[in-house]
Amino acid sequence: MTPQPDPEVGAAVKAADRAHVFHSWSAQELIDPLAVAGAEGSYFWDYDGNRYLDFTSGLVYTNIGYQHPKVVAAIQEQAARMTTFAPAFAVEARSEAARLIAERTPGDLDKIFFTNGGADAVEHAIRMARLHTGRPKVLSAYRSYHGGTQQAVNLTGDPRRWASDSGSAGVVHFWAPFLYRSRFYAETEEQECERALEHLETTIAFEGPSTVAAIILETIPGTAGIMVPPPGYLAGVREICDKYGIVFVLDEVMAGFGRTGEWFAADLFDVTPDLMTFAKGVNSGYVPLGGVAISGAIAETFGKRAYPGGLTYSGHPLACAAAVATINVMAEEGVVENAAKLGTSVVEPALRELAERHACVGEVRGVGMFWALELVKNKETREPLVPYNASGEANAPMTAFGSAAKANGIWPFVNMNRTHVVPPCNVSEAELKEGLTALDAALSVADEFAE
Repeated sequence: MTPQPDPEVGAAVKAADRAHVFHSWSAQELIDPLAVAGAEGSYFWDYDGNRYLDFTSGLVYTNIGYQHPKVVAAIQEQAARMTTFAPAFAVEARSEAARLIAERTPGDLDKIFFTNGGADAVEHAIRMARLHTGRPKVLSAYRSYHGGTQQAVNLTGDPRRWASDSGSAGVVHFWAPFLYRSRFYAETEEQECERALEHLETTIAFEGPSTVAAIILETIPGTAGIMVPPPGYLAGVREICDKYGIVFVLDEVMAGFGRTGEWFAADLFDVTPDLMTFAKGVNSGYVPLGGVAISGAIAETFGKRAYPGGLTYSGHPLACAAAVATINVMAEEGVVENAAKLGTSVVEPALRELAERHACVGEVRGVGMFWALELVKNKETREPLVPYNASGEANAPMTAFGSAAKANGIWPFVNMNRTHVVPPCNVSEAELKEGLTALDAALSVADEFAE
């Protein structure tokens, strides 16, 4: 679709937004939201006719791009048939969505509890783990994000937690592996893995194993920097959980449904958790939906004992119809395979070439359509391009980089010292190359701040 400029409508949309919309994670008077006129496939555009290749996939959820006609049609058909129905009933769209998800989850994660999104999926997973074990504490990693609701944000291991952290949420944080900025003085992936596992088990020992209900990890941390865990780490966490009777929760809200070139990132590591959270890519964000995939052992806990939790819109028919259509589209069109193939053949070699050429790129990491560039002032010292949690003038280099990316026609996902490359999983090779060329130009601006 060719964008048709209409600045007058755009101005009205912007004015109404500024007058009435309260935006998340923002100082309201310091933001300038773009008024979006439309979106299709891998692109969106504004009312001035500027088109952007979306290297953010919305908030890393439009895994099949915008406005896929088969998913739009499925939502329309479901709306004509049954727009909504209470969660206590068996509804075709809900049942079929659960079946299709359970077919793709690893191991015996065959029961699906539907939520409205990722944060409440995490909330319910932790509630299930505590009730299953009768224990209060949950361990989660620094450099993580699990959602904006009260328990989920306290599990989060980045600055978004700080304002809501009362120190009374029963959460203990630990360091997960990240060799580029190792907390364990490691020099190899093997050392990083071994020392991270030792650190985790020591943390459990000093917290008291009998007090720990769950360990929750993003299978591959997303907004914290797409830090692919070293071989053996997740399997090692699985062993530790089994040793102490701890529930292992994997958060696949961002990494799931094709993002890594597998249906779930857990498949890359041949590991099965006890609970797995999902959202975002399950229906490409077309209608809000999330959920928890539940193992047989935990499902059995609530076989004859009521689970004390639920949501008015759990398994909403419109959302579930979108999920059914999305999963079928991904299977029919080879979307997961496309993410794996182009990640290996196009994205990785291109990003590694950019790292060689640009002074500001310290590291490239990722898999599938899930990549990050670590931006630095100095490649030798690995000094970050901007200070941790920088804002205002201190964040000027990242602001300049982001502005350059937009000026070159891509919408970037910028977080602290990183830019993520997370286009739709069905992006074409030509679109990828277009975006990578624009990224190259934007990195030249960031180079001006590097040594």
